[in-house]
Amino acid sequence: MKKIKSKEKKIKVVILCGGKGTRIIEETQTKPKPMIMIGNEPVICHIMRIFMHYGYNDFVLAAGYKKQIIYDYFKKSKKFPNVKVVNTGKESMTGGRILRLKKYLKNEELFFMTYGDGVSDVNIANLLTFHKKHKKIATVTAVHPPVRFGELKINMSRVLKFEEKPQANAGWVNGGFFVLSKEIFRYIKNDKTIFEREPLEKISKKNQFMAFKHNNFWQCMDTLRDKILLNNLWKKKKAPWIK
Repeated sequence: MKKIKSKEKKIKVVILCGGKGTRIIEETQTKPKPMIMIGNEPVICHIMRIFMHYGYNDFVLAAGYKKQIIYDYFKKSKKFPNVKVVNTGKESMTGGRILRLKKYLKNEELFFMTYGDGVSDVNIANLLTFHKKHKKIATVTAVHPPVRFGELKINMSRVLKFEEKPQANAGWVNGGFFVLSKEIFRYIKNDKTIFEREPLEKISKKNQFMAFKHNNFWQCMDTLRDKILLNNLWKKKKAPWIK
């Protein structure tokens, strides 16, 4: 598929890459989670290509745990020439990592932000248009989490209905792929601030937080099972996030 040319190429893309990834310790003992391989590239490269498809190729990576591995990879890579890897602390929370990037985003009215472990076929151009239309501090891509088990409807021990993995019935969750205004920095105190708690709760109460609903593919890589799933999709050439 041909890449989409964008007039907004200067918008930076922040990717949080500093967590320890304890739920997939089989891999993260030796590398940070964003560097786990999906096919022939680390998952972070797959995420970056989603944005690059829409013309956004200016990346700021908020590193922490085993940061040198990320730094070394992108220092050698010619496929991603416009990448800034920033040490945001080994113990910083998600909000703290974003705050530590403030000086690298001082000229930005807004920027994209996502996590280094989730892929999606979300339309980045439509996400940005949605954010600009509503003129709020933050927009999150809301997704339905993958449902691992079939749903049973039971009455008096009798199964009334069985539905295998009813995706649409699962509630909306934070799927990453944010658009954030520079105003967001006012709501982050320090390294210990968890972005998904106080900052987002406060702007939500002020009616400054929008959800861009995405009903199609989204998958995070929290566990070894998730890694296997994503690799199988890639091997079968059925990876929806690859444009």
